[in-house]
Amino acid sequence: MPSTTRRARRGDTPPPRTGGDEAGTLRGFLDYLRTSIAAKVEGAPEPQVRAAAVPSGTNLLGLLHHLTFVERSMFLGEDVTDWQATFQAAPTDGVADIVARYREAVERANEVLDGCTDLGAPVPRRRPGRTAPSVRWALTHMIEETGRHAGHADILREQIDGATGR
Repeated sequence: MPSTTRRARRGDTPPPRTGGDEAGTLRGFLDYLRTSIAAKVEGAPEPQVRAAAVPSGTNLLGLLHHLTFVERSMFLGEDVTDWQATFQAAPTDGVADIVARYREAVERANEVLDGCTDLGAPVPRRRPGRTAPSVRWALTHMIEETGRHAGHADILREQIDGATGR
C-alpha cells in the first residue's frame, strides 16, 4: 500500500531539447546533469549529507566532491593519484563549500570546452606524456560519469530527507 506521507519534492526538470548539432546536444545533456546533481546536494542537511548510506561508504557530499575531481582531471588536465580518496570530503568542508567548488570546476571546464570547435580533436591538457581523449569521447564519458552518480545522488538524497525530483 502506498504511503500517504508527503515528501519534499523538487520540480522535475525534463532533459534539454538542444539544437541539432552534436556538440550542442552533448554539452546540453552534460550541463543538465551537472545542474541536477549540484541541486541534489545543495541544501542537504549535515551530518546526513556525509553519512555512508550503503556498505561501500558512498555518501551524497562525497559524490559531488568526486565529480569535482573528475571535471578537473578530464577538462583541466589535473592529475589525481588516489581516485578513491576523492569520494570523501574533508570534515571542514560544508555543503556550500563543495557545491561552490564543483560549480567553479564546471565553469572552468566549460571555458576549455568553449574553445574546442572540433569534437574529434583531443581535449587540451597540460599533462605532458599522456594521450588526451577526443572532445567527443570526453563529453560522452562525462555524461556517463555524471549521470551515474546523479542516479546515486537521487537515492541518497531521498534516504536523507525524502527530497525527490531533478
